[in-house]
Amino acid sequence: MSQTAAITSQLAATKIADATLKDSENKPEAVKNSTEMMTNGATSEQEQEFADPFCNADNPQIITFQDVTSAAFKIKKGIEYTPCPKSHLSEMVDMDIYLKKEFLQFTGSFKERGARYALIMLSEEQKKRGVISASLGNHAQGLSYHGWKLGIPVTVVMPSKASLMKIQKCRNYQATVIVKGVDMGEAKKIALRMAHETGLTYINGYDHPHIMAGQGTIGLEIAEQVSNVDAVVVPVGGGGLIAGIATAIKNLSPQTKIIGVESEKCPSFTKALENKAPIYTPNEATLADGLAVPQVGYNAFATTVPLLDKMIVVKEEWIALAILRLVELEKCVVEGAGASGLAAILAGHLDEFKGKRVVLLVCGGNIDTTIFGRCLERGMAAEGRLQRFTVRVSDAPGGVSKLCNLLANLGVSIKDIMHERAFIRDVNSVEVKVICETRDWQHSQEMRKMLQETYQEVYFYEMPMAI
Repeated sequence: MSQTAAITSQLAATKIADATLKDSENKPEAVKNSTEMMTNGATSEQEQEFADPFCNADNPQIITFQDVTSAAFKIKKGIEYTPCPKSHLSEMVDMDIYLKKEFLQFTGSFKERGARYALIMLSEEQKKRGVISASLGNHAQGLSYHGWKLGIPVTVVMPSKASLMKIQKCRNYQATVIVKGVDMGEAKKIALRMAHETGLTYINGYDHPHIMAGQGTIGLEIAEQVSNVDAVVVPVGGGGLIAGIATAIKNLSPQTKIIGVESEKCPSFTKALENKAPIYTPNEATLADGLAVPQVGYNAFATTVPLLDKMIVVKEEWIALAILRLVELEKCVVEGAGASGLAAILAGHLDEFKGKRVVLLVCGGNIDTTIFGRCLERGMAAEGRLQRFTVRVSDAPGGVSKLCNLLANLGVSIKDIMHERAFIRDVNSVEVKVICETRDWQHSQEMRKMLQETYQEVYFYEMPMAI
């Protein structure tokens, strides 16, 4: 990260923390005191670890089909019954693709289901005191929104890498927002300590049994909406979503395959499978920030493993391309996590389902506009539509103009162009750097061939994937 970006991020976090203190004025005194402690910055060495009472590694809780059906009955009045239509992508990938559009929930994510169910199941005393959780954003939004609707005070701890847009939305729902911790692991420790100090009820965003049961209601809807499903592809972060859906689907349709998908930057569930138990897995920055959970839940892991048929890890380039495909062909704006299922298909990881019926869970649409633009450009670069090259042309009048005319006559659109003279040995030449857009992979190859035939020195950057 550049120094400017680091300073900007620090200022943004400070601004949010200041706003958090103002928001907390109407909260219980214990919450205000604990919030001040977090804002003042206790070091990680000073933070005592407190256990999550619902997540015991030695005695994991496995949810049942009855848990899911009970959740469906209790949350149906406050949750959108999202559509699951056949996708225009079906012919392109030679599969019958159906998209379960969970990004159409009010807060833009499936997380509302589990959040509402967990809040409804609280005792009256717990509802009065309020709840606390740690989240990268989507769970925090769902909890904040439904806490506001149900009149339950909500406090959320979000790591410093959480989206500023998601942080602001939580504050809009009158939640107390604390931005602290480098990742979900640290944010969770802070939230658990605050729960211990203030008496708030901690709700794990992916491993609480009620959360998993609530997410499982998606599986019930899929079974109602699409018959004879061969596979359901589910994005995997902490594991609560796939645990709930697998529980529902395998009870209603045992022959249906349950496929999990992770980003290569945060393969926590894959590492847990290799270790035969959840294990801390360092994460890198990823387009699928909603999946960036360093350790899957104990309950989620124990529930999912007996029901899981395949786990896939996809590269970031395929996630970017999947986001682009969903925008262009489905007119859907989704976040990286929501596009990961399609990314697995585009990458060829699910070719065994050619000609079969597959449901993709498009789990969320909360993506920053700046990140969204980068994803589209990266997707275009991945399939060869966005090209970058350097070419040496004559410095005589018309040299650069000739290059531009060649590209224009081929139907190539120049997005950016710059030339360099000072560091070129040949005083009669100029080095031109070009970023341009082509129609498709074949068109980009025609451009490459033309340039290589016309100029002696041409260098292309980052050979894209042939899609």
